[in-house]
Amino acid sequence: MSRHYQSLKDQLMNGWNTWNTSSILSHVLLPDGFCINLGLKEYSNGDYLKDILFGRMEKEAERAIPGLHAYDGSYTSVMVEWKGIHIKVETAHSKKGLVILITPVRLPLKTPTLIAEAGILWNKEGYVKRQGDAIGWYSSQNNKQVFFIGSEVYEKNIPTGNPFFAIRLDEAIGISIGEKLDLEALTGIINDQKLKHLEHIETYDHLAHVYEAIQTCIAWDTIYDPQHHRVITPVSRNWNVTHGGYALFCWDNYFVAYMAAMDNKDLAYANAIEITKEKTPNGFVPNCAWGNGFKSYDRSQPPVGSLVIERLYSKYKDKWLLEEVIDDLIDWNNWWYTNRLNGDLLSWGSNPYQPMYSNYWETAGINDIFGGALESGLDNTPMYDGVPFNKSTHLMEMHDVGLNSLYIMDCGKLAEICRFLQRNEEAETFEERAKQFKHNMQELWDEKRGFFYNKLTLEKQFSDRISPTNFYVLLGNVATKKQAERIIDEHYFNENEFYGEWVMPSIARNDAAYKEQEYWRGRIWPPLNFLVYTGMQNYTLDKARKDLVDQSRKLLLHEWLDKGHVHENYNADTGIGCDVNTSDRFYHWGGLLGFISILEGGYF
Repeated sequence: MSRHYQSLKDQLMNGWNTWNTSSILSHVLLPDGFCINLGLKEYSNGDYLKDILFGRMEKEAERAIPGLHAYDGSYTSVMVEWKGIHIKVETAHSKKGLVILITPVRLPLKTPTLIAEAGILWNKEGYVKRQGDAIGWYSSQNNKQVFFIGSEVYEKNIPTGNPFFAIRLDEAIGISIGEKLDLEALTGIINDQKLKHLEHIETYDHLAHVYEAIQTCIAWDTIYDPQHHRVITPVSRNWNVTHGGYALFCWDNYFVAYMAAMDNKDLAYANAIEITKEKTPNGFVPNCAWGNGFKSYDRSQPPVGSLVIERLYSKYKDKWLLEEVIDDLIDWNNWWYTNRLNGDLLSWGSNPYQPMYSNYWETAGINDIFGGALESGLDNTPMYDGVPFNKSTHLMEMHDVGLNSLYIMDCGKLAEICRFLQRNEEAETFEERAKQFKHNMQELWDEKRGFFYNKLTLEKQFSDRISPTNFYVLLGNVATKKQAERIIDEHYFNENEFYGEWVMPSIARNDAAYKEQEYWRGRIWPPLNFLVYTGMQNYTLDKARKDLVDQSRKLLLHEWLDKGHVHENYNADTGIGCDVNTSDRFYHWGGLLGFISILEGGYF
């Protein structure tokens, strides 16, 4: 690790924020690990809600609606509803610590209790103790006191070994850390910090709601990972708590790095570097890496790392970022060439190995086609239904338009980065590879139908199943100008395939699997729209590009403004994300639908 990155990490891992992945109402001071966790006790059944998350789908689960969240935690806001209790929780940084305001909105007949539990997380050094009407934190490096404003009640039936306040929740409650304040002073701090954050959001003018959705989701999803002593932004907290504390995915985390780079360089760099450093001993960035120790040693995922790194460098001009990751990105590119070359083009694959943990997806990947499909990032896409999987080569018997286009883009971006670093011999290698694959990809062009199609390698014939990944030829400038125009006119604007009120479906509308609208079988996925837009930028396709930008923004705001949701995927007929349980309600790559408006508007 370079001194530059170590310094960046030290800056990130500092101050009060929602660092604890287990609950959005757990506020933690780094690097000390001091925490204050807010929970609710109700008296119809005597239940205690300690950990609160967005988007839980279990029966009678809490409903949390995200409000604003400054990246540095200087202001946060959230609404929580549970068993007739409806409260608003706001926090802000004060000169000496943190202040919290809990405001009842609606309450059940039996007045509930707010539990404010203090502690020290992650085995950090120190201790906590109750001291009259305050709680004290103590360590060799720091000490803090916690005070409350409200009416404390006698409540001993709380399952905790830590000191806590039990405060009657029938009026506004204040908590201050570092200094004792009255409610007026505390509320003033809250309002001042909220105003500062709102003023920043408004700098995005007509795209303020778009920026708010993207930034808010990223900020709430950002956590501290004590296992590796780092700040990261996993896909969502719901994934984290079921996967050992964090769930990193390859292209997901590169994309969140790109979005964070709008105005948070440190967080963008951290995510891009950390997912790159998850590289396996075989040389590839894996599909996933989880806190429970599991990592997908059989497969990678779409190679978008060099695209994001190059864009971060273009914005911030930090040469050290390129030097930090270039060797890993080169290893990854070489791994594709060595392990996924199937004749003269690449195919998705899955190399068998003994998983550390029993995992259905892995087992399926070893025994049949599913693992090869997982490497595409498109999991259960119908594009690969029935496509043979060669258990000797560990490759899908199909030349994939999406993979080869992404690889050409990767070669081109790596060549640019190597030129920046004056590694000219390596740059020439990647330029030659890109040229070779561009030439070979013309065999996937169907002149009659005006599109690039996946080709079955055994039958030497085109697959008729198409998805937005067939448009990826625009990413690597594979298509000629005439081909690009036909692709857009005959396929993007084709209402039997990809056009409609909501775009772009993950399989063509006239495909038999489209009507399933389940996961990658017909639903709209934000990274597909984003990558197609990125490809359109390489050509003069102004009408289609603007249309995709506008349609995508409309889709993001459809549920964000109504419910505060940023979905993993959306129904391609209704534009709704909540119609299925396989669409996480607060998944940061949903923001890509609006991010292309940010890019198009010149705000990056």
